[in-house]
Amino acid sequence: MGIEVRKKEGESPNAILYSFTRRVKRSGILKEVRRRKNHVRATSRIKRRSSAIHRERKRVEVERQKKLGLA
Repeated sequence: MGIEVRKKEGESPNAILYSFTRRVKRSGILKEVRRRKNHVRATSRIKRRSSAIHRERKRVEVERQKKLGLA
């Protein structure tokens, strides 16, 4: 599915580059790449739960240290 631009006789390198970038934009490849780049996989229920438990334990520990004047 690659995009191909052929050099015409007497065409400058800048013109070739311009026509290539124009074709890439029109093809929608950049839009698809940006969409895929920001895709985040869903985390499992077990992983979310263990992360929440860890955050709660850390919060309790920080509060305890504040009360003792250590933090």
